[in-house]
Amino acid sequence: MKKIVLAGGCFWGVEAYYQRLKGVYNTRVGYANGNIENPAYFQVKAGITDFAEVVEITFNELEITLEKLLEHLFRFIDPTSLNRQGGDIGTQYRTGIFYETETDKNTAFKYINFRQRDYENKIVVEVNKLINFYDAEEYHQKYLDKNPTGYCHVNFNLIKKEEMK
Repeated sequence: MKKIVLAGGCFWGVEAYYQRLKGVYNTRVGYANGNIENPAYFQVKAGITDFAEVVEITFNELEITLEKLLEHLFRFIDPTSLNRQGGDIGTQYRTGIFYETETDKNTAFKYINFRQRDYENKIVVEVNKLINFYDAEEYHQKYLDKNPTGYCHVNFNLIKKEEMK
């Protein structure tokens, strides 16, 4: 099993999207690469911590590759939008790929360079080493399972039938 941490705006929809994919075995939402210890949601939302709302994805690379996970990310985000996805605005909603290994770093940069040809504007998806990760509060975990009518900027219909669990 491998792990990658991805940011694609509000983490509720991002987590719900990845939970549906074959090869993804676990997800948990949290905050990555900020400047304080143990941040609370209200601090992150205030934009004073430099944290991004993220989803840690545990996956079996024999069933789904990191490239495929990144392809999915690019299906539901606007990779040219800085600090904004859907109706969410702020640095906590930036898009990003937070890696732990040099191999994953290289894969991320290679993928972004490949996809740049599809966009007139520059891709602004952050690619950085994962410095810190803190679990979000329990009520955020699997939020859309608990609150099916909750807000979500992610279109789940972008998942092809054969890609779903």
